[in-house]
Amino acid sequence: MKVLYDFSLITDYDVYLFREGSHCRLYEKLGCHFFEDGAYFALWAPHAKQVFVFGDFNGWDKHSLPLKRREDGSGIWEGFVEGVKKGQRYKYHLYTSWGYWTDRADPFGFFHETPPGTASIVWDIGYQWQDE
Repeated sequence: MKVLYDFSLITDYDVYLFREGSHCRLYEKLGCHFFEDGAYFALWAPHAKQVFVFGDFNGWDKHSLPLKRREDGSGIWEGFVEGVKKGQRYKYHLYTSWGYWTDRADPFGFFHETPPGTASIVWDIGYQWQDE
């Protein structure tokens, strides 16, 4: 299992709208987005020094799948993880600029565990609505 960094759902225009505070569809860009061969993860963590994604798909190893900080200064970390399946649980593992590690659920996740569980769940909301 590896992370690919040459894939992104975020364009320069998305970053412009995000910085301006007028991006109305961030849920299409940030969070976990499931594809047939894996999942794309994107998290806004401007004060993080390192960000990893971990979950069922990597045996909950907190340090094996690093995300990459975008070079545009947006504070967004991203990466595409091969082999992730729909329904698998995940979290983000961050090293903060204040010098401590913390685990976080996905604030843009489409599906989450039932309490007391706190993990997000890889999900696809690509349902095609019809009038009939």
